[in-house]
Amino acid sequence: MRNYLTLLLTVATFAVHAQNQGKAPATATTFTNPVFAGDYPDPSILRDGKDYYIVHSSFDYYPGLTIWHSQDLINWVPVVSALTKNVGPVWAPDLVKYNNRFYIYFPANQTNYVISADKITGPWSAPVDLKIGYIDPGHVTDDKGNRYLYFSSGDYVQLAKDGMSTVGAAKHAYDGWPIPREWSIECFCMEGPKLFKRGDYYYLTVAEGGTAGPATSHMVISARSKTPFGPWENSPYNPVVRTQSPSEQWWSKGHSTIFEDAYGKWWMLFHGYEKGYYNLGRQTLLQPVEWTKDGWYKVPDGIETNKPIAKPQGKSVGEFSLSDDFSGTVLKPQWKFFNGDDATRYKIANNAITINGKGNGVGNSSPLVCVPSGHSYTAEVEMDITGDAVGGLVLFYDSSHSSGILADSENILANLRGWQFATEKKVHKRHVYLRLKNVENNVDMFYSLDGVIWTKIENSFEVSGYNHNVLSGFLGLRIGLCAIGTGSVTFSNFKYNRLD
Repeated sequence: MRNYLTLLLTVATFAVHAQNQGKAPATATTFTNPVFAGDYPDPSILRDGKDYYIVHSSFDYYPGLTIWHSQDLINWVPVVSALTKNVGPVWAPDLVKYNNRFYIYFPANQTNYVISADKITGPWSAPVDLKIGYIDPGHVTDDKGNRYLYFSSGDYVQLAKDGMSTVGAAKHAYDGWPIPREWSIECFCMEGPKLFKRGDYYYLTVAEGGTAGPATSHMVISARSKTPFGPWENSPYNPVVRTQSPSEQWWSKGHSTIFEDAYGKWWMLFHGYEKGYYNLGRQTLLQPVEWTKDGWYKVPDGIETNKPIAKPQGKSVGEFSLSDDFSGTVLKPQWKFFNGDDATRYKIANNAITINGKGNGVGNSSPLVCVPSGHSYTAEVEMDITGDAVGGLVLFYDSSHSSGILADSENILANLRGWQFATEKKVHKRHVYLRLKNVENNVDMFYSLDGVIWTKIENSFEVSGYNHNVLSGFLGLRIGLCAIGTGSVTFSNFKYNRLD
């Protein structure tokens, strides 16, 4: 397990900020969505006093379940990656605090796990298998302090007082809101239950309509009950949020958490795909809600997801860059290894990360990846190659789908959807710089011997099809550093520069 106290100190100057992506600019008093640009799906948010913490699905990328901190809901600092043990692909989590202890409930490999910690910064416990199926756990407590988990099926199960095991069998409580048959949706697919109590009522928020598929699929549904077990009354304002037309900027909006901020304002946090940039994955969006006189929440008149919205109160914590000089000895929080974090495989020292080669291609090399946030950007890295290793800078969707530029001991290689070949022969001697330039999904590739003068290779590729509606997987396109074969690759001076 990594020393995450060191990690916390390392990232003290880091923050992630909603960045312009071809949208109306923010002002001193407004912000524009997304608040997490790029592949940050299934957000779960916790308010603790004036502090907010958020966690997302982390899938096959480890260290997983990165927790972020904010005091204004717009600017976020990574705190810790709470999950280091590989338990498989991690789906929609729920971050909660109960009796001064923090918990994350999450599904993986057809069961549900829980990890816990006395402090949000950790150390976090090893995952405990709750030995119950279903997906998308949502935690709720009743007035007597009894604890329950709801699931996407509309079923719930009681938890032990310590939250680390279940009590009894699951029971069914909610069937969802009936979607009109004439609507274009992917499936009924109720998911993502999030619960809270306000006044006399418990409120249950779910997603319906399918996470992807048509732009109009996903939606936010609300119901309420005077007990956490139902009967549940559906909101007259359903769907509270739904993409009405493919002409909108944000598609498949859903998977929402409703919460009150530290200043008495209410908000919904949810995710959505961006039109034209489906391959960025599901991005985290924020907008206000208001309460009606008869006790329902709804979106205020005039609020649109893609238009400027009045900023929440609270102080900013700075900005975040994906660029990395690999200082220190700890992996910075923007980086994840696909298919598990093997501590014996890499070392960070002398402003570089050395990764031992693995596999015989990009797909089975467990690349080190980060999440790009823009429509257009450049990414570049310096490489030193030892042994028979091949190093690369790629755009990576999953083990079967990637493209990019690579280098062996002397040649530059192009990889176009798995078709790999030497495109520039005998042009370097184990030390080379590589660059990708992505302009609105069209990607050019470059190499350099000194990091100053760059040569474009003849090969380019297009990446709009690297998305869930084409390839499945619910993933987004990530920037990857790969070390393939035997030997090792030392990466340094990773630079990310947005062009939009």
